[in-house]
Amino acid sequence: MEFKHVSILLDEVIRELDIKEDGTYVDGTLGGAGHASHVCAQLGDNGRFIGIDQDEDAIAASTKRLEQYGDKVTIVRDNYSNIQKVLRELGIDKVDGIVLDLGVSSYQLDKADRGFTYREDVTLDMRMDRRQEKTAKDIVNNYSEYDLYRIIRDYGEDKFAKNIAKHIVANRQIQPIETTFQLNEIIKNAIPMKVRKKGGHPSKKTYQAIRIELNKELEVLENTLNDMIELLKPGGRICIITFHSLEDRIVKSIFRNNENPCTCPPSFPVCMCGAVPKGKVVTRKPILPSEEEMEMNSRSKSAKLRVFTRV
Repeated sequence: MEFKHVSILLDEVIRELDIKEDGTYVDGTLGGAGHASHVCAQLGDNGRFIGIDQDEDAIAASTKRLEQYGDKVTIVRDNYSNIQKVLRELGIDKVDGIVLDLGVSSYQLDKADRGFTYREDVTLDMRMDRRQEKTAKDIVNNYSEYDLYRIIRDYGEDKFAKNIAKHIVANRQIQPIETTFQLNEIIKNAIPMKVRKKGGHPSKKTYQAIRIELNKELEVLENTLNDMIELLKPGGRICIITFHSLEDRIVKSIFRNNENPCTCPPSFPVCMCGAVPKGKVVTRKPILPSEEEMEMNSRSKSAKLRVFTRV
């Protein structure tokens, strides 16, 4: 299967990056190189692009797509949590722009054997990096009822989290939960029929929660975003596309704290803590996909783009 991923908010990202011909740019979630190919097309002979992804299929697809840009492109298989180390090993101190397109790719969702989908009966997997041993199957079968409840509540934002966790634990005592359709049936039985009739697929929120937990998606974002802002040159920009409220909340909060890091009580007439702003939030409100884009690509509907620029 060809690695296909429709780049969401493509024009908006390229516009907001404000690309310089001789600049250095990083895509921390390279995927199929959709955003990357448009960045590389604007780079001159002295420009440089570094693509990072932990998925071997993405690395193969992006390497092929970007080969026309030769030596100005470097592709690294890693998690963007190691961006500082990756750049240091390449002899790069600061960059002009960083892009993150968070969440799961269309390819990962559509390639059934990756185990992200709830629409086909396959082994539960959901690893973005298949070098990792732990899979979704391990979470479903080994987490305590409380921990299952916690992740489905917090990462899936599902009001039936407690009942879903209870049903999972009860069913795995009879037999291990190995496949997506097994899990689907358990989730379906944990949600009242009248709710199932109105909402989308009953498994959607639980699968999101398990995927986020397995791949430590929110943890990586929260622990790495300040480092990425530090890596920007003055005037450099970071563009982040999120797909659910938890990611967006983290990005919004960290951007705001870097713009206004002062910890003094509001009653102080002047700042005494000495914290200096790192930059400015470009997007007071997130940039959303156009109606046209949402019609063409339903997966773009929940996307939000936030941008921060370094001073």
